[in-house]
Amino acid sequence: MQTALPERDTFLNANGAAIIARLADDVFRSEALGRIGNLEVRLARDPAEIAAAQEVRYRVFYDELGAKQSVAHSLDRRDADRFDAICDHLLVLDMSLPGPAHSRIVGTYRLLRQESAVAAGGFYSEDEFELKKLITRHPGQRFLELGRSCVLPEYRSKRTIEVLWQGIWAYINHYDVGVMAGCASFHGTVPAAHSEALSYLAHHCRTSSAWDVRAIPSRYCSMDLMPAEAINVKSAIAAMPPLIKGYLRIGARIGDGCVIDEDFGTVDVFIVMPVKEISARYVNYYGGEGQRFAA
Repeated sequence: MQTALPERDTFLNANGAAIIARLADDVFRSEALGRIGNLEVRLARDPAEIAAAQEVRYRVFYDELGAKQSVAHSLDRRDADRFDAICDHLLVLDMSLPGPAHSRIVGTYRLLRQESAVAAGGFYSEDEFELKKLITRHPGQRFLELGRSCVLPEYRSKRTIEVLWQGIWAYINHYDVGVMAGCASFHGTVPAAHSEALSYLAHHCRTSSAWDVRAIPSRYCSMDLMPAEAINVKSAIAAMPPLIKGYLRIGARIGDGCVIDEDFGTVDVFIVMPVKEISARYVNYYGGEGQRFAA
C-alpha cells in the first residue's frame, strides 16, 4: 500500500483551497451585488465596462465639473490613470435602458484593496494624506480605498446611493475589509469658500487619536476656519456635498486638514470608516443586503 507524503498532502490541500477560493471569487465577481427597482450594482466584468465607467467619470468630472483635461483625456473622453488597472470598478446599471451592459452604466465607484495597493506601490490618496502611517498603526486591519465616486445627474437620488452601498457592503463582507478610507471633495479650490462646512467637520467630526490621519505637510490646509460658536449647524451640513453627508450618516470621521487638488478643481478631505465603528443602524440595513448578495 502506498502512503501519501505529508508534504504532498499539505500541498494538495493548500492548492485545492486556493482553487476553491478562486472559483468563489469568480462567482462573486460575475453576479449582482445589489438591486433596487431597475437599478443593479455589480463589479465591472471586462475592459469594455471599465472603459464605459471611465467615460461616465469624464462626463461628470470634466464636462460637468470642469477638471483640467490632458491631451489623452480630450482625445478619448475618458478619465483614466494608472490605478484603474489594479482597482475593482463598482457599477450601477439602469437595467431598463436598451443596448449592451456597458451602455447602461449610470454610476461608478473605484475600489482599491490594500493587497493590490501594496503590490502597485501605494494608494491613490497617499499623494494628499498620510494614509501609510495610519495603516502602519493598524497592521491587523485590511484597508479599502474608495474613490472616483460619480453618478450621472439624472440618477442622483437616494435610491442610487442605496444601491451603491449595497454593493460596497457585499464587497467588504466578501473580502473581509476592516477599514474603508478615501478622499471626498468640495467643489472649487478655495477652502474659505466652504469655511462653515469645513469648520464643522474640524470641530465635530474629527477622527479619534487611534484613527487620525493628516494631510501631507506640503499640501496641508487648515479646516478650522471659524470658531465653533459661530457655526450654524444646519447651514454647515446643508453646504456639504451629498457624498460627505452620506459618509457622516453611517458614522465616518474626518482626518486632519484638507488639500487643494488643482487638477480636479476641488478641496479634498479624508474619510476614515472602521467597519466595526459604523452605525449599527446602517450595518443592519445595508449589511443584511450585502451578506445576502455576497453569500
